Order: sequence, then C-alpha cells, then structure tokens
Amino acid sequence: MRFLITGATGFVGQHLVGALQAAGHESVVLARDPEKAARVLPGVRAVIWNGKIGLPPEEAFEGVDVVVNLIGESVAGRWTDKRRLAVRDSRVLPTRALVERLGGLASRPRALISMSGSAVYGDRGDEILTESSPVGTTDGFLVKLSDEWEAAARGAEALGMRVVVLRAGVVLGRDGGILSKLLFPFRMGLGARLGAGTQYFPWIHLADAVGIVLHAASREELAGPVNLVAPEPVTNAEFTASLAAALGKSARLAVPAFALKLALGDMAEEMLLAGQRMSPARVLQSGYEFRFPMLRETLRDILRP
Repeated sequence: MRFLITGATGFVGQHLVGALQAAGHESVVLARDPEKAARVLPGVRAVIWNGKIGLPPEEAFEGVDVVVNLIGESVAGRWTDKRRLAVRDSRVLPTRALVERLGGLASRPRALISMSGSAVYGDRGDEILTESSPVGTTDGFLVKLSDEWEAAARGAEALGMRVVVLRAGVVLGRDGGILSKLLFPFRMGLGARLGAGTQYFPWIHLADAVGIVLHAASREELAGPVNLVAPEPVTNAEFTASLAAALGKSARLAVPAFALKLALGDMAEEMLLAGQRMSPARVLQSGYEFRFPMLRETLRDILRP
C-alpha cells in the first residue's frame, strides 16, 4: 500500500516509516522541513507543507491508500497561554486542513488513522477505560484539546472514509520519547515517583505502537477510537519501581505533588498527577497480538545492551 504520513520525522513517525519500508509498503511524507525529512528518512519522498498554513498539496495524495496523521508539537513544559495555543494549533489546524483537502479529492484514500491521547478520558482513578468509555467531562486543557483534535479527524467520516483515532499512552522506546529523558536520573539512583504514585500510567512499547498502526491500516472493521496502550495497567509508582529495578537501582524518592504544581502548573496536574487505567480492548478483539504486553519484558528489551 501507499501511505501518506504527517509528523513522520518524529519519534514514532520515523519508526513507522522504517516498518512500512521493511514490509514493502511505500511512504510519502508531508513535512515542513524537507531537508530534515531527507536526512532522517532517506529515500522517502517528502512534500512540503506547513500544517498551520493552507491545505496540503493535492499531488501528495495521488495513489495513497491510507493517511496517517501524527502531527503535533510536544505538550511538555509549563503551559503559558501562548504555549497552549501553539500546542492546540499544531494539532487541530493541520488535521482540519487535511480533512478539507480529502474532501476535495476526486479519489480518496480508504482510511485516515489519526493520533490522539490518553488524556481525552481525563483523570479517572481506578476506572477501567475501554473505547466505549465516555471521554472526560472536566474543562482541563488536555481533555478539551484531545476532544477537539479527534473531532477534526472524524470529519473525514462524513466523506465516507474509515477513520481510526489512536488514543495513545506513553510510547516507550530505545532512542527517543520520555524514556530517553528518564534514564540518566534513574541510573544515578534519583528515580522518583510523582506525588502519591497511585495514578495510572498508560504505556506501550514502540514496536506495538507501530504494529497497531499497520494493523489498523489493514483491518477494515476497525474504526473509531482505539486505545493505543499495552494490556498491563501499571501505576506511576509501579512504573518507577520497575524502571529502577531494570537498571539495578532503587527508587525510594518521591516528588511531592505541590512541588510539581509549583514548578509546572497545570501541566503537572493534567499530565503527571492524573492517570488513566486504559484497556486496549478494541485491538485485542480485532486479533492484534502484542509483542510486548508486559512492562518488565518491555524494559528488558529496550534496555538491553
């Protein structure tokens, strides 16, 4: 198949393109910086597009079977009003433009697979969250952002397209993502749970995140929200202890909730101290077999020499 990918130069996007190439598929990427795309994705055709300005070029969609939308700036850091707007516009505006372009095509791709986040459910404590669970009802930034982002993608349903919305947990991999930032302090014996540590920490191995995208592309019956998480739910305290143990360290420290809120404001409240106990019910029902369903074997694979 031919795939058109936004956000292809990011952590997940690079590995997705590699997996598509290995499987014999063809990739075209929409990129704001074609030089960077050529550097990190050698041999892949890049079409210039600034997602916040105008519609993507029509020629990029020629012969495309599946569109994968991974675009979006990092949400990490203190959220000023300016930062909130930048994060929102980096997701919602390009997704709307993408769907608008799809609406004007004489021949459309079969499916749109678009990223979202676990935060769409809000902070739900011990409640087990499947794709049938309602989204969060709080007025938090991430809940509203994820809901608006998903609505933009699902606009393609009115065009007769199959739309899959991936509600992603934290993607764990060897060469990027949050784990690359945690390894140094944990190796120094400074690993610490966040607040009480009882908040659930939805996670998934990079190989399975990519695998589910490929699975969703080929499964015509798979549509709507899909929880992009591993089957084993763990709390922040359990994740902290597991990572420390995998590195041969202890993790007896804790960062108080008030200190996180003081340093990072709403970001700490909504990302670090909130949690979602998610189940990947829909992908399991559709026949996907996880390569790394358990955290212990995931960390062992990522941290191997």
